Amino acid sequence: MASWIIQITVMVLSVFTSSSQGKRDKQLYCSACKAIVDELNYSISQVDPKKTINVGGFRLNPDGTMKDKKVPLARSETHLSELLDGVCDSMSDYALHVDPDTQLKQFMRFAPRSGGATGDFPDFKNFQFDGPEASNALKFACESVVEELEDDIISLFSQDVEHVHQELCNRVSGYCKESRRSNKEL
Repeated sequence: MASWIIQITVMVLSVFTSSSQGKRDKQLYCSACKAIVDELNYSISQVDPKKTINVGGFRLNPDGTMKDKKVPLARSETHLSELLDGVCDSMSDYALHVDPDTQLKQFMRFAPRSGGATGDFPDFKNFQFDGPEASNALKFACESVVEELEDDIISLFSQDVEHVHQELCNRVSGYCKESRRSNKEL
């Protein structure tokens, strides 16, 4: 009897383990990664470039002075950490977009930002609004990417790396390596 219980327990645990470590949907995670970069770039662009923050240690130099330096607030680790805390909340502004030419499916922002121009957005007829399930999936993917890559994200943005999309979403995470191909099943 005890061996039967152990066998069932092992079977149940293996099912949960395999489902929790299942294959990630690369298109979903690629879209989440790109959305994170877009949202952070936008948030950074909204900060007054003249604002700075003091960074450095609290140690005294031998001459009694403290060593610190000023860095732009927008790209400071403190500010970037705060932005990352709320970046996934904006995933409800994204929906599945199907490119009419290539049939490539990816999540794209459909909602204009406050005070922004609406002319930059693709035609709504190419979006699929599948209710809260799709938005929740994107938000979960976003939260996973932020949790997994937080240090890399902060490092890339604080150094003002060019082409952050490619660096973070292709090279560092690998989520968008194959995104050039048409993916008809998302």
